[in-house]
Amino acid sequence: MSIPAPLVLILLALAPAAMASEPAPLDGVALAQLTIHSRIVIRIPRLDASPSMPLPMPKPVRLVEKKGPKCVPMDTLAGAVMTSANTIDLLTTEDEQVRAHLADRCQALDFYSGVYLKRTSDGMLCAKRDALRSRSGSTCEITGFKRLQVKH
Repeated sequence: MSIPAPLVLILLALAPAAMASEPAPLDGVALAQLTIHSRIVIRIPRLDASPSMPLPMPKPVRLVEKKGPKCVPMDTLAGAVMTSANTIDLLTTEDEQVRAHLADRCQALDFYSGVYLKRTSDGMLCAKRDALRSRSGSTCEITGFKRLQVKH
Protein backbone atom coordinates (compact mmCIF):
# COMPACT_ATOMS: atom_id res chain seq x y z
CA MET A 1 0.00 0.00 0.00
CA SER A 2 1.47 3.35 -0.95
CA ILE A 3 1.20 6.49 1.19
CA PRO A 4 0.36 9.77 -0.60
CA ALA A 5 3.14 12.38 -0.45
CA PRO A 6 1.08 15.00 1.50
CA LEU A 7 0.38 12.42 4.22
CA VAL A 8 4.10 11.61 4.48
CA LEU A 9 4.92 15.31 4.89
CA ILE A 10 2.30 15.68 7.65
CA LEU A 11 3.67 12.63 9.47
CA LEU A 12 7.21 13.96 9.23
CA ALA A 13 6.09 17.36 10.57
CA LEU A 14 4.39 15.68 13.55
CA ALA A 15 7.31 13.34 14.27
CA PRO A 16 9.20 15.71 16.67
CA ALA A 17 6.06 16.15 18.82
CA ALA A 18 5.50 12.41 18.91
CA MET A 19 9.13 11.79 19.83
CA ALA A 20 8.89 14.25 22.75
CA SER A 21 6.12 12.22 24.39
CA GLU A 22 8.15 8.99 24.25
CA PRO A 23 10.81 8.10 26.81
CA ALA A 24 14.36 9.22 26.05
CA PRO A 25 16.14 6.91 23.58
CA LEU A 26 18.81 4.59 24.90
CA ASP A 27 22.40 5.79 24.41
CA GLY A 28 21.21 8.84 22.39
CA VAL A 29 20.12 6.67 19.42
CA ALA A 30 16.57 6.86 18.06
CA LEU A 31 15.32 4.37 15.50
CA ALA A 32 12.64 5.04 12.93
CA GLN A 33 11.43 3.42 9.73
CA LEU A 34 9.66 4.93 6.74
CA THR A 35 8.59 2.92 3.69
CA ILE A 36 7.41 4.61 0.50
CA HIS A 37 5.93 2.63 -2.40
CA SER A 38 5.30 3.98 -5.89
CA ARG A 39 4.14 2.68 -9.25
CA ILE A 40 4.11 4.09 -12.73
CA VAL A 41 0.93 4.05 -14.79
CA ILE A 42 0.92 5.25 -18.38
CA ARG A 43 -2.29 6.76 -19.75
CA ILE A 44 -2.96 6.81 -23.47
CA PRO A 45 -5.81 9.25 -24.19
CA ARG A 46 -8.77 8.33 -26.35
CA LEU A 47 -8.95 10.42 -29.51
CA ASP A 48 -12.39 11.85 -30.24
CA ALA A 49 -14.00 10.85 -33.50
CA SER A 50 -15.66 14.26 -33.80
CA PRO A 51 -13.52 17.34 -33.04
CA SER A 52 -14.99 20.25 -31.10
CA MET A 53 -14.25 22.68 -33.93
CA PRO A 54 -15.84 21.91 -37.30
CA LEU A 55 -13.19 21.05 -39.86
CA PRO A 56 -13.51 20.23 -43.54
CA MET A 57 -14.29 16.54 -43.87
CA PRO A 58 -11.41 14.62 -45.43
CA LYS A 59 -12.05 11.80 -47.85
CA PRO A 60 -12.67 8.56 -45.99
CA VAL A 61 -9.76 6.16 -46.18
CA ARG A 62 -9.86 2.40 -46.08
CA LEU A 63 -7.40 0.72 -43.80
CA VAL A 64 -6.29 -2.84 -44.29
CA GLU A 65 -4.66 -5.05 -41.71
CA LYS A 66 -1.19 -6.39 -42.45
CA LYS A 67 1.07 -8.62 -40.41
CA GLY A 68 1.89 -6.76 -37.23
CA PRO A 69 4.67 -6.76 -34.68
CA LYS A 70 4.77 -8.98 -31.63
CA CYS A 71 5.61 -5.96 -29.45
CA VAL A 72 5.22 -2.17 -29.64
CA PRO A 73 7.49 0.29 -27.76
CA MET A 74 5.41 2.00 -25.05
CA ASP A 75 7.25 5.30 -25.46
CA THR A 76 5.91 5.66 -29.02
CA LEU A 77 2.20 5.35 -28.13
CA ALA A 78 0.34 8.63 -28.55
CA GLY A 79 -3.38 7.84 -28.68
CA ALA A 80 -6.07 5.18 -28.88
CA VAL A 81 -9.24 4.85 -30.94
CA MET A 82 -12.00 2.28 -30.37
CA THR A 83 -12.77 0.83 -33.79
CA SER A 84 -14.85 -2.30 -33.24
CA ALA A 85 -16.25 -4.46 -30.47
CA ASN A 86 -12.92 -6.05 -29.56
CA THR A 87 -10.17 -3.97 -31.19
CA ILE A 88 -8.42 -0.74 -30.31
CA ASP A 89 -6.24 1.18 -32.76
CA LEU A 90 -3.07 2.52 -31.18
CA LEU A 91 -1.53 5.59 -32.81
CA THR A 92 2.22 6.07 -32.52
CA THR A 93 4.45 9.12 -32.58
CA GLU A 94 5.99 7.74 -35.80
CA ASP A 95 2.63 8.18 -37.66
CA GLU A 96 1.89 4.47 -37.64
CA GLN A 97 -1.30 2.73 -36.63
CA VAL A 98 -1.32 -0.62 -34.90
CA ARG A 99 -4.55 -2.49 -34.17
CA ALA A 100 -4.62 -4.37 -30.86
CA HIS A 101 -6.96 -7.35 -30.88
CA LEU A 102 -8.41 -8.05 -27.44
CA ALA A 103 -9.38 -11.36 -25.86
CA ASP A 104 -12.90 -12.58 -26.71
CA ARG A 105 -14.45 -11.62 -23.39
CA CYS A 106 -13.22 -8.01 -23.63
CA GLN A 107 -15.17 -5.07 -25.01
CA ALA A 108 -13.41 -2.05 -26.50
CA LEU A 109 -16.24 0.11 -25.12
CA ASP A 110 -14.68 -0.33 -21.65
CA PHE A 111 -11.89 1.99 -22.84
CA TYR A 112 -14.15 5.01 -23.45
CA SER A 113 -11.90 7.28 -21.38
CA GLY A 114 -8.56 6.02 -22.66
CA VAL A 115 -6.16 3.14 -22.19
CA TYR A 116 -3.91 2.59 -19.19
CA LEU A 117 -0.75 0.50 -19.32
CA LYS A 118 1.43 -0.89 -16.60
CA ARG A 119 5.08 -0.06 -17.37
CA THR A 120 7.05 -3.20 -18.19
CA SER A 121 10.72 -3.71 -17.42
CA ASP A 122 11.64 -3.81 -21.13
CA GLY A 123 9.40 -0.84 -22.08
CA MET A 124 7.51 -2.92 -24.66
CA LEU A 125 3.78 -3.70 -24.97
CA CYS A 126 3.61 -7.30 -26.19
CA ALA A 127 0.79 -9.52 -27.46
CA LYS A 128 -0.05 -12.60 -25.39
CA ARG A 129 1.95 -11.14 -22.50
CA ASP A 130 0.57 -7.72 -21.58
CA ALA A 131 -2.90 -6.32 -20.98
CA LEU A 132 -4.69 -3.02 -21.47
CA ARG A 133 -6.43 -1.49 -18.46
CA SER A 134 -9.44 0.79 -18.41
CA ARG A 135 -10.23 3.55 -15.97
CA SER A 136 -13.16 1.50 -14.67
CA GLY A 137 -10.77 -1.26 -13.64
CA SER A 138 -11.28 -3.88 -16.33
CA THR A 139 -8.23 -5.61 -17.79
CA CYS A 140 -8.03 -7.09 -21.28
CA GLU A 141 -5.27 -9.28 -22.63
CA ILE A 142 -3.89 -8.38 -26.06
CA THR A 143 -4.12 -11.42 -28.33
CA GLY A 144 -2.26 -9.88 -31.27
CA PHE A 145 -1.25 -6.77 -33.19
CA LYS A 146 -1.90 -5.90 -36.84
CA ARG A 147 -0.24 -3.03 -38.68
CA LEU A 148 -2.76 -0.78 -40.47
CA GLN A 149 -2.04 0.58 -43.94
CA VAL A 150 -4.08 2.80 -46.24
CA LYS A 151 -5.58 0.86 -49.14
CA HIS A 152 -4.96 2.66 -52.43
